[in-house]
Amino acid sequence: MTGMDYDVVVVGAGPTGFTLAIDLGQRGVRTLLVERDPTTKQFPKMDRSNSRTMELFRRLGFVERVRELGYPADNPMDVFVVTRLADPPLTTLRYPSVAEHRARIAETTDASEPLEPYQLVSQNDLEPLLREVAEATPNVTVRFGCELVGFTQDAEGVDVVLHAEHGYEVVRAGYLAGCDGGASPVRKALGIKLEGRGNLVEQRQVTFRSEKLYDAIPMGKGRHYYVADEQAAVFIVQGSRTQVTLNGSFPEDADLEQEIRSRIGFDTDVEIINETTWRLHLLLAERYRDGRVFIAGDAAHLVIPTGGLGMNSGVGDAVDLAWKLAGTVQGWGGPGLLDSYEPERRKVGARNVRASGWAAEGLGLWRAVVRAGIDEDTPEGELLRGEVGGAAQVLQRRVHEMIGVELGYSYAGSCLVAYEPDNVTDWDTTTYTPHARPGVRLPHVWLKDGRAVQDIVGQDYTIVDLTGRAGHEALVEEFARAGAPLEVFSSDEPALRAAYECSLLLLRPDLHVFWRGEALPDDVAGLVDAATGRASVAFGA
Repeated sequence: MTGMDYDVVVVGAGPTGFTLAIDLGQRGVRTLLVERDPTTKQFPKMDRSNSRTMELFRRLGFVERVRELGYPADNPMDVFVVTRLADPPLTTLRYPSVAEHRARIAETTDASEPLEPYQLVSQNDLEPLLREVAEATPNVTVRFGCELVGFTQDAEGVDVVLHAEHGYEVVRAGYLAGCDGGASPVRKALGIKLEGRGNLVEQRQVTFRSEKLYDAIPMGKGRHYYVADEQAAVFIVQGSRTQVTLNGSFPEDADLEQEIRSRIGFDTDVEIINETTWRLHLLLAERYRDGRVFIAGDAAHLVIPTGGLGMNSGVGDAVDLAWKLAGTVQGWGGPGLLDSYEPERRKVGARNVRASGWAAEGLGLWRAVVRAGIDEDTPEGELLRGEVGGAAQVLQRRVHEMIGVELGYSYAGSCLVAYEPDNVTDWDTTTYTPHARPGVRLPHVWLKDGRAVQDIVGQDYTIVDLTGRAGHEALVEEFARAGAPLEVFSSDEPALRAAYECSLLLLRPDLHVFWRGEALPDDVAGLVDAATGRASVAFGA
């Protein structure tokens, strides 16, 4: 775009903003990322990058660097419900370590597993890495201590007013993306309202350092320790295993060190390094776009951290928006590219808000069984501990087993997804059923040579020919006519045809299926126009 300082300005350097800037930069889009704070987050916030996020980080090229910052591969991922860390657990939920999950993935041939296991890594450890990657990405400029103070847009672009140490300045960009958190100034400036339930409960988060605690916990190693008490407390062990957070409804005048020590139950080193208060919300923005300005991440949806759908949803927003902005900036994308962002991602946002509420409800249901006397060494106390443990064994699983939401989401119904009769437009919360209907992420399948299909497929459109024969020349010609990038992948391995149930797949640059069939349709030009956003309706509808 001529006459622009940047193609895109991204506001907010959290995981969503960083991911958007990195993806845009890798696609050749001139991007400015601004953050009003002087540096990245200093204390934990999110702690879990789910399997889909790790697949996306893999495609962006830094997944192993993320893993180096978090839990070691052989570290247990179990979840405990406790009265104190010193006492026997009321119940234990067993989950595979990253190494165990990788071994299962390596042996699985039915497309039911993701390519990457999840990873526990604290946000205050993840963000410096994302900053390093962003600053090293061509076409990306990162500026901390630089605050958005206003913007105006017209038919050609957006004038963005920034304030930094050197004073005020105005930069001109084609587009603006607000990835600036739950209190988003960008969203507020656009007059976009949040819908749903806000201010559900107030909690305090106490972050403390302990060199000895994790190794000394007698019940076993895990990631979360939920305390069965009136304050709904939970210990969350961060990736370093020396930083721990205790979340709970503690009064303002509480002795926080005593709150920590009383729930540990044995002597160990405790150094409080941060304390903050935050409110839980289940909110969704009524719109994700206003002209040339977009919102993503917490600016667009606020969920209860229970279930880990906040940051991971934001990364999904970023990857969906990045290639569409790139195609528009580079001139090969029609208006349908950017028009599809809101209906696709808001649909996922709404589903994730509901799933987060459902998971939190499960947590609340077993906590409702907790009564005074649960820690007493009496028959009544023992009976109550058994009741709470039994309820938590069932209901706590809602928090940790939402694999259907994480991997099974679909953009079916979007104008940027081809119509297929009887397509599935919704998805299950706790069960992932792999399929390759238009709209879903391409399921992970291994080739005979040990490579993953997701690794072979590049960052552009891809025609996947599962016959191993030529027959897609017309599609290649039409993409060339449109000026849009297309790659070709051919294979005649039966496992792929069994998993994807077709001979041909057309993939979008974000690895979601646009169309599938046994042979190219007669209207190949129409297929390409729809895939590149030049058509006003879904292909085949």
